[in-house]
Amino acid sequence: MRKSRTEKSKGRIKEAAGKSTGDRMMEAEGKADKAKGTAREAMEKVHEAAGKAGEAMKRRAS
Repeated sequence: MRKSRTEKSKGRIKEAAGKSTGDRMMEAEGKADKAKGTAREAMEKVHEAAGKAGEAMKRRAS
């Protein structure tokens, strides 16, 4: 989850910097970085849930 938080933070900073300087490209990059961070976070949560489900199935089987 560390990478997703870092990416989202980087995106917020870029977006804010772009807004304050009027740099629309930087603002767009910031929004894209935030979206990538959110997507990565969702993927990590799904991966974690799948791992827990697998462990539960192993316990039930034994």
